[in-house]
Amino acid sequence: MSYAEITFKDKNPIKRWIHRQRLLSAIKLCRRLSQPIGAICDFGAGNGELCKLAAASYPEARIICYEPAPSLLAEARANLSNVSNVELCQDIGTVSPGTLDVVFCLEVFEHLPPEETTDALRTIFGLLKPEGTAVVGVPVEVGFPALYKGIFRMARRYGAFDANLRNVASSSFGFPPENRPISELAPGIRWHFEHTGFDFRPFGKILGGYFTLRKVSASPFPALGSLLMPEVYFVAEKTTEAPTHRGLSSR
Repeated sequence: MSYAEITFKDKNPIKRWIHRQRLLSAIKLCRRLSQPIGAICDFGAGNGELCKLAAASYPEARIICYEPAPSLLAEARANLSNVSNVELCQDIGTVSPGTLDVVFCLEVFEHLPPEETTDALRTIFGLLKPEGTAVVGVPVEVGFPALYKGIFRMARRYGAFDANLRNVASSSFGFPPENRPISELAPGIRWHFEHTGFDFRPFGKILGGYFTLRKVSASPFPALGSLLMPEVYFVAEKTTEAPTHRGLSSR
């Protein structure tokens, strides 16, 4: 199955709608930034759907679609064939450090083992200009969202790591399983395919060690917060001062 077929073209209309809304949520957060935006990167772009929205929202900006997995990059190339202001990139080392105003990174960090998480955060930090912004979206896989997601997954593939009663129950009580399977997305790219086991709470603290967290926002309905919503966004600024959680917005 292609990336699009399990996200934006999934057979379930609610799942399709949620995946579309998470992209729109990211664009809305970007629009609220006060800084000029001339260069944007989608870090781990999948099939490039977010780049398409960013290109329409910022037609004068340089848009970089970074996707290291060859099969996903091929999807992005086809999806973006009629979009003129997007550059496809498989090697992030070809992008000059300190040149980007905004880096989006959606639905990536929940898949990365610890070493890869550190590498990605360091890379994103290096790519951004001083006072540049990272908009990072990750799923909520603890509490009530873990319960309704788990029920949905069990209905589709009961018994899988993310669809067995024990792991769904422990995640629902706020204790996600730690024995997450590791495979490869592509040769040399280690990857957790299942979301179950990821916890956005410690991840937020790790992110705050690199950036100043300016805002946390749930999606698709920010007012309902991460206790109910399936996705959470961190708006993180690259600053020269030590990162701090003071002044962090809850929505």
